Amino acid sequence: MFGIGIPELVIILVIILIVFGTGKLPEIGGALGKGIRNFRKASHEKPEEIDVTPENNGGGSVDGDHDSSSKSAG
Repeated sequence: MFGIGIPELVIILVIILIVFGTGKLPEIGGALGKGIRNFRKASHEKPEEIDVTPENNGGGSVDGDHDSSSKSAG
């Protein structure tokens, strides 16, 4: 695997330990694991079709006289 053996991996891990410290290693490992998991999940899932219809985010009615949420009191 890319010519990396056990001694090289140990040296890389020691350098990472020196750079980031022991407190950050669990966070880095968790983030790396989540990233790999999400990448695998996204690469294996194929959406059958893509929904391109715009969402209506409560923009109000067409004529605008029924939308009381955008009017300020005062």
